[in-house]
Amino acid sequence: SSHSHFGPELVVDDPRFEAMQQSRMTAIFALTFMALSQQALSAQVTPVQKVIQLMDGMLAKGKQEMHDEQVQFAAFKQFCDDTTVEK
Repeated sequence: SSHSHFGPELVVDDPRFEAMQQSRMTAIFALTFMALSQQALSAQVTPVQKVIQLMDGMLAKGKQEMHDEQVQFAAFKQFCDDTTVEK
C-alpha cells in the first residue's frame, strides 16, 4: 500500500471509543455532582430545603384556612337552623 499509517484509525463505532467516552462523561458527572454537593453543604439553606420550607408554610396556611372556614360554616349552619326553627 502506498499510503502511510500513523497509528490505528479512530472509528466512532469502536466499542473502546464509546467506553472511553462513557467513562469520561461519568467522571465529569461525578465531579460536577461532588462540586454541587459541596456547594449545597456550605450553603445555609439548600434549594430543596427552601422548597420544603415553602411547602410546609403552604400546608400550615391551608390547614388554618380550612379551620377558619369550618368555624364560619358552623356559625352559618347554626344561624340557618335557628332561622328554620323560628319559621
